[in-house]
Amino acid sequence: MSHRALREAAKFCAGIVTADLCTFLYQWSNNIFPMQTWGILWLNSAALPRIVFSLALILILIHYGWYLGKIPRPKERTYLFIIGTILTVIAVGHLARIFVNGEVVALSWVVPLWLSWVGTVVASYLAYASFYFAARSK
Repeated sequence: MSHRALREAAKFCAGIVTADLCTFLYQWSNNIFPMQTWGILWLNSAALPRIVFSLALILILIHYGWYLGKIPRPKERTYLFIIGTILTVIAVGHLARIFVNGEVVALSWVVPLWLSWVGTVVASYLAYASFYFAARSK
């Protein structure tokens, strides 16, 4: 796919995300929440993270779609460090669920606790590998 086609797709997606954000803000201002969609219960407490994420996504898509400047390319070491940090947060989240004995329900399916053990092991190993390769890269 060419860069021109990707830029046009980014422009289109920026419009879609903007329309979704406007619809969400309309629903939020008219107190439609809590609302259930496809088995997911949306609460008022999820409003702020969704607004922040949508705005960040719109800015990234606008930046790429209208080519407002060159995006600096971080080094491989930076990418590995960021991935390692994200995976560490995921592993800690799984550990927290194990110790708190929290229940997670996704689309009316109760996620078993043993899945968090698998998630902890996999995320921890991948975080370790990311930090290891980040330390070895120049």
